[in-house]
Amino acid sequence: MVNKSIRESHILLFSIFVAGLCSIIYELLIATTGAYFLGDSITQFSLTIGVYMAAMGVGSYFSRFVPDKPLLVYFIGFELALALLGGLSVPLLYFCYAFGLPLQAISILLTTLIGILIGLEIPLLSRLMEKHYALKANLANVLSIDYFGALLATLLFPFLFLPWLGVFKTALSFGLMNLSIALLLLWYFIDHISANRRKVLRLTLVLVCSVLVLCLFASKQLTHLWQSQIYDDRVVHSEQTPYQQIVLTRHKDDIRLYLNGGLQFSSIDEYRYHEALIHPAMVRHGNAKRILILGGGDGLAARELLKYPQIESITLVDLDPAVARLAQTNHNLTTLNKHSLSDPKVTVIHQDAYVFIEQSEQLFDIIFIDLPDPKAINLARLYSQQFYQLVKTRLPNNGIVVTQATSPFFAKHAFWSINNTLSAAGFAHTLPYHLNVPSFGEWGFVMACNLMCSNQQVLPVKTRFYRPENDAQLFIFTPDISANNEKVSTLDEPNVLHYYLQGWKYWN
Repeated sequence: MVNKSIRESHILLFSIFVAGLCSIIYELLIATTGAYFLGDSITQFSLTIGVYMAAMGVGSYFSRFVPDKPLLVYFIGFELALALLGGLSVPLLYFCYAFGLPLQAISILLTTLIGILIGLEIPLLSRLMEKHYALKANLANVLSIDYFGALLATLLFPFLFLPWLGVFKTALSFGLMNLSIALLLLWYFIDHISANRRKVLRLTLVLVCSVLVLCLFASKQLTHLWQSQIYDDRVVHSEQTPYQQIVLTRHKDDIRLYLNGGLQFSSIDEYRYHEALIHPAMVRHGNAKRILILGGGDGLAARELLKYPQIESITLVDLDPAVARLAQTNHNLTTLNKHSLSDPKVTVIHQDAYVFIEQSEQLFDIIFIDLPDPKAINLARLYSQQFYQLVKTRLPNNGIVVTQATSPFFAKHAFWSINNTLSAAGFAHTLPYHLNVPSFGEWGFVMACNLMCSNQQVLPVKTRFYRPENDAQLFIFTPDISANNEKVSTLDEPNVLHYYLQGWKYWN
């Protein structure tokens, strides 16, 4: 009898551990998926955490109305519902995004329902364990094991599940793990459940398990189907990394790279962007030999730089190894970038751009910042005054820095905030400029120099778009896209992030 009681308590404690593990994973999955598709990770994680905690409170409150008999049956039923809803949370969000349904509203609804079900778990498990422990020990055991499960989840999610399984398969896998609670309780306590209820629970368990397993085995086909709805062209490569979702599409000669659903380039017109990024600074410097590229893992900026024979070294710092690996191995990209990342002059380093600049002691003649737009807090720091001040220390007196600066039309205030932030960082001169890239619309850059950076030299390389005689046109701004006293962006006050989200809100 004692051994049986110990086994029962161990099974219930295991259930608490799995419940804590799954509860945090569902929260992370919904917030991460929302950030992938909607951007603005601060908003997505804040909304998810806030709604989640409130919904858990609602679930805990309503647990008082769950009758003691048959408490076990109710608990198993709630776990079955949670396993199904939590396991299908990401597939449902993928479906909503692919077919144009209101993703934010559905994300909040899912978060609320899952939060309520999770809020029911701990009070009901505590009641089930009342006969095994006194109240003081019961609460200590339940809460400590639940919190430990949550800790393990936060460690495993970014380092194991996300890079190896991606959000889609992780959700389904944890739905099945959640299902193990219902299966274990149903198996061990089956004698405590009436025949009719036992039959209903078994049937429901089989149905839920079948749905989750079927979706897991068909995950590749399902993601391909939904990606075909999201992307206009045929998907030729899809990959989930610890940092982002990478998708490469092709339609005839048009190769397109997407990161987290955002277009990075189209092979039809990328040369306009990359020539505008590279050549205005190169002709102004006249004799740049040591180059740093922050970002640019696709190798297209490096391709333009390798046209200059005087260049001795190009250091390319890109956080995600998967992007550079794709650019070095995928024939679609190697044809486009002319195998630039395999050139002996190019050194690829996989590190955070901020950390690299902070730790590096090298000086570079020109630094090109080809990073994603400041649409999240982790990216906005790379457009801050503090970051640009560090960049300035990596330049000699005649050094130049050029950064892509989003669209002066769609996100005008963000563009001019970047310009003003470079000025505030101590650069003597800033030269904002822009051009039309058909895939993106009007796009902007800012060049900054310690000395004068307006001395234009002869262009010694072949280009398709950029010509020194047309250079002056890039620096002309019409009144509708001109500056309007935009604030400087700092680590403490990331104004560029707020400007960016406000500017793109309408167009998205």
